[in-house]
Formats: sequence, structure tokens, C-alpha cells
Amino acid sequence: MQAGDAPRRLEGVPFSPYRVFTREEWARLRADTPMTLKSHELEQLSGIIEELSVDEVEQIYLPLSRLLNLYVAAAQKLHSVSSEFLGRKDTKVPFIIGVAGSVAVGKSTTARVLRALLARWPDHPRVDLMTTDGFLYPNAELERRALMERKGFPESFDTERLLRFLGDVKSGVARVSAPVYSHFQYDILPGQEVYVEQPDILIIEGLNILQPAEMPKDGGTIPFVSDFIDFSIYIDADPAVIENWYLTRFMRLRSTAFRDPGAYFHKYAALAPDEARRIALKLWREINLKNLEENILPTRRRAQLILQKGESHRVEAASLRKL
Repeated sequence: MQAGDAPRRLEGVPFSPYRVFTREEWARLRADTPMTLKSHELEQLSGIIEELSVDEVEQIYLPLSRLLNLYVAAAQKLHSVSSEFLGRKDTKVPFIIGVAGSVAVGKSTTARVLRALLARWPDHPRVDLMTTDGFLYPNAELERRALMERKGFPESFDTERLLRFLGDVKSGVARVSAPVYSHFQYDILPGQEVYVEQPDILIIEGLNILQPAEMPKDGGTIPFVSDFIDFSIYIDADPAVIENWYLTRFMRLRSTAFRDPGAYFHKYAALAPDEARRIALKLWREINLKNLEENILPTRRRAQLILQKGESHRVEAASLRKL
């Protein structure tokens, strides 16, 4: 694949708004960006089934951190110019990076690596990470709304609260709170909150963050999450490949975290491997794949950068928006 070509799943359009880079072409854009992560840090940043390699960080994430550093610097300069024009000293406004994609595609790993790398740049040492899972409705509310089987779909999120959170962050509010979600308990933790206190950069990771708002009927404004994002990244892979990753992750959790009696999915730990795999496949195809096809994948081309992964979790191509 040559730079400028459309990747396999972006073909068939009269005009591609993306410039496409092979892995090797993208790696060269690292320039002189130094490697700032140690081997033991890569182990800590790796996912359940995705082991980070030095090559992956050097060839994919260092060029990306360099690009994002340039974007942040440009945004800071623009903010300074606007403040000078208005004759006032405004509060610091965080640069927000969105990471989107399917369940099990590696969003969390990407977000963690970017947080670690971006915090090593001198101009923006304070980088926070937030997942939209905390803005899911509690299970009791999902059950009341008959949405437990659609958990992760757009309607299962408290979008109003998420928009308030992002609005406060972008407005420079000194301390903004968000709910805490536990994957272990598969629910919002009552009374627990996490705080964002005017970071230089906020990375927000979630399934539906690139969805556009509905068109207003009265000429008013209907904001959505993507309106607050300064740079968006979509982690992409073939659905059949993601299915395999999902099953692998489920089976690994079955023999680790699910064994704890307090885990929401503890009931799956005692199942025979074939039965557990059958249930995992059912969960993937009836919930997660459906959400991917209906809600997540259609937002892919709204991202400024698409990272295309292969079966080994390696990023094989990067598509950067031209406009």
C-alpha cells in the first residue's frame, strides 16, 4: 500500500478525505522523537490480550505522540492569540483527545500509551484519562428501562451528564467530577467519583464518542460528545478479528478475574470451556457486534485518524484526515 491509497475498507468512494500511510511510512514520521518508556512500563500498559512491544511504541505511538504534541501546541497558541485579541486572560482550556472503536479492539491500551507518552512532553506534563463507561446508567436504571441487553449502546449512557462533564472541562472549571464504573462489578459504584482538575490534555475513551448529534428541528443547537473533542482517533480492525479477540479475552478473564466470587461474571468461571465459549460468542454477536455495526462503525470516517490493526494487534496502516 502506498501513501495516498485508500485502505481496504475505505475503498469505493469518489474522494477519500484521508491520506493513508503504511506502517513503515508512518514510522518514519517519528523523526527525532525520543523513546521515553521503559520495558517495565510497557508491561504495565499492556492489555489483557494485547502485549505492547517496543517496536509498536516506536513505530506507531511515538509518531502519533509527535503529531498530537504539534496539535496541542497549535491549540495553545490559538488560545493565546484569542485571549490577546479579547484583552483578557482566560483560564487554561484542556486539549481533548477522543479514542473510539469496538469493544475488545484495544482502545484502553491505546489511551494508556498515549497518556504515558504525552505526559513526557515538556509543554503538557499533566495528562488525564477518562472512560465514558462511568457515564453508563447504573444497572438498576438499565433494568428499569429494559436496556440491560443493550448495555454499551448509545441509549444506555447518561449523555446529559457526560455533556455537562465535558462542557465544564472545556470551560476551565477547576474541579470536575465523574462517576466511577467497575468492570469487576459490571456497574457504577454508588457514591464514588473521580476528578479532573484542569489538565493540559484529557484523553477520553469510549464506544460512541464520535456519534453526531441529531439534527435540530427548531434551529437550535444540540451538542454531542464529538463537539468537545479536538482530535479523534478510531481503532479499527475487521469484525471477525475483533470477535476472536473478544472470545480470547473472555476466556482469559474466565480463568482469572471471573473466579472471584464477588465478580459479576463469576457464574461463567465454573462452566466447561466449550459452554463458556458458546456464551461468549452469543454475547459478542447479539450485543457487541450489533452495536459495532449499527452505531460504532458508521462513525469511523468522522475520526481524524484511523489506526488499522491486523490479527496480531499490530497497527498495519494509518489514515490521517487531509482536511
